[in-house]
Amino acid sequence: MSNGQAQAQPHARASATDWIAVTAGALGALMATLDISITNSALPQIQGEIGATGTEGTWISTGYLMSEIVMIPLAAWLTRVFGLRNFLLGNAVLFTLFSVMCGLSTSLPMMVAGRIGQGFTGGAMIPTAQTIIRTRLPREQMPVGMTIFGLIVLLGPLLGPVLGGWLAENISWSWCFYVNIPVGIALVALLIAGLKSDETHWEAFFKADWVGILGLAIGLSSLTVVLEEGQRNQWFESTEIVTLSCVTAFGMLLIAISQMFSAKPIVRLSLLRNPRYASVILIVFAVGAGLYCVSFLLPQFLSIVAGYNAFQSGSIMLVSGVPAFLIMPILPRLLGKVDFRILVISGLLFFAGSCLLDISLTAQSVGHDFFGSQILRGFGQMLAMMPLNQASMAAVSREESGDAAGLYNMARNLGGSVGLAIIGTVIDRRNDFHSEAIRESLTANSVLGQERIAGSAASFYAQGGDMAHAHMQALGQLSMQIGQQAIVMTYSETFYILAIALLACLPLALLLKTPKHSGDAPSAGH
Repeated sequence: MSNGQAQAQPHARASATDWIAVTAGALGALMATLDISITNSALPQIQGEIGATGTEGTWISTGYLMSEIVMIPLAAWLTRVFGLRNFLLGNAVLFTLFSVMCGLSTSLPMMVAGRIGQGFTGGAMIPTAQTIIRTRLPREQMPVGMTIFGLIVLLGPLLGPVLGGWLAENISWSWCFYVNIPVGIALVALLIAGLKSDETHWEAFFKADWVGILGLAIGLSSLTVVLEEGQRNQWFESTEIVTLSCVTAFGMLLIAISQMFSAKPIVRLSLLRNPRYASVILIVFAVGAGLYCVSFLLPQFLSIVAGYNAFQSGSIMLVSGVPAFLIMPILPRLLGKVDFRILVISGLLFFAGSCLLDISLTAQSVGHDFFGSQILRGFGQMLAMMPLNQASMAAVSREESGDAAGLYNMARNLGGSVGLAIIGTVIDRRNDFHSEAIRESLTANSVLGQERIAGSAASFYAQGGDMAHAHMQALGQLSMQIGQQAIVMTYSETFYILAIALLACLPLALLLKTPKHSGDAPSAGH
């Protein structure tokens, strides 16, 4: 292909059309990552409008994640079948239509169906953005492209709750979805301008690894539901979780069979035989867990302990995005000159350090107490994720880049789901443990406890004049304080666990490969 030959020249530079294609891919990825979390802040309004309970409302998020993680590894195959432009145009149009469906929803089934459609079409736009950068930009300019992609992956989930909360409070929850209409129109225009029309290859569709595709569809979707709903349903005490776990195991068995017998497996797990690529996948799995867990822990803490609403919590989360803009002008140069192992190790240390700063939480901690850790976390995320984005592409050939991008993004999302499942279990169990331990220490003979209850009762009595009621109020206040102290201790421990998990990835960073920018041919990874 003439475009590919031009890129193979030692000093080739990306054309305006190439950059339009990169911008289109980035915009699609932004739309997809933003919608992962945009409903979080507006969930109470959405549930009230469509008549869903709190438990049922979780499917609004789970439906999106479930279908997204299935599509991500399928994107490379579907790109080969339909052609990149046709595939992305179809997904952009469908994503916009599913967004309209969500905005018009009047029932839970309609909303969940729309969210599943959003996740499926949005999941295609994340790895394809990475593939466009890998195939349209020469090696010298790939750091710029990967910086743009990495910023989107980091900032999309951070912006989602803030934007969703503002739209729900000031306009309507429906605009959490309608906002995709102008973005979708712009995306279609950029795709038409930036990508050449290509032919469909139906033979690749009919000769596909259907055993692997079936395994992916039922295995990953069931696994996502198990991880999302497991703790809420008491894990294997629930018939639903047991059934879905069996379905997950059957799906994984089908994937294993496809790896052994299919000529072209739908998921190229053989790429993991490459230790450099495998190290990237393991690190991004852990960093993905860290990103998702912090995005869950911090707003939960601010809501439960500090009494923040979703918009206020989201604003604190956005502080971690400030380093992204500070470091963005110099990051492409760092990626071109500094060993990736140094950058990733520094990023992991910063990220772990930010978690350690949050282990000294108290019941009086509020938003500004997290500014230092959020700034440090922002630098850590940038220094870790940006080289990993590029290292994943550098470890494979150009022809393998689509499959590699799918595995990379699947690992990040799967890491997030596994991380959330683990910390959900840790929080519930450790919170019960600390609550029981504090209550046992405050026996009826505790002088300190009796003094606290007597002082509170006297204060309530002065306000109401009923000593019996005042005593009950004092006991209720003490119980609330015990619960608050227990949750503070639990969240501190959880941040400590995250720090240990991130530090455990440091040895893996030594296996990373720094790409050469000396004008090697793009296919040098063979």
